[in-house]
This record gives sequence, structure tokens and C-alpha cells, in this order.
Amino acid sequence: MSRISREATVRRMLEQSPPSVPPDLHVEAVRRGTRILRRRTFARRALWLLLLAMTVAFVVWAVTARPWVEPPSETTPPLTGW
Repeated sequence: MSRISREATVRRMLEQSPPSVPPDLHVEAVRRGTRILRRRTFARRALWLLLLAMTVAFVVWAVTARPWVEPPSETTPPLTGW
């Protein structure tokens, strides 16, 4: 397709009247957009709740297990009676 024929095709398309839009298009777009926003909000809240639950679980584990404390030595017996 040459440049001249492409330009002529575009000019014909621009001279035509625009296609008619269905009357309920706006209502349908608003309905879908609202649904998408609700889903995104729910997903965001669910992820924050999951993050909070994981944080609480980690804190509870850290308090009970105390991984920062050095474990007692089990290789030598305790010295008593000196």
C-alpha cells in the first residue's frame, strides 16, 4: 500500500460520520469501573490484613523463641562444687 493510497483511505475515514455509540455505554462503563474499584479496594485491604497477620505471627514467634539469645552450651557439663 503506497503512501498516497493510505492518505486517501484516512481522508475517507475522517470524512465519514462517526459511528453511533450505544446509549447505555456510559452506564455500563460506570458499572464496570465501580466493580473494578471495589475489587482493587478489597484486594488491597486483604493484602494489608495478611501483612498485619504475618507481622503479629512473627512478633509472637520472636517473643516465645527468643532467637537473639545464645543457646546454652551442651558440649561441656556444668562445673559445680568448686
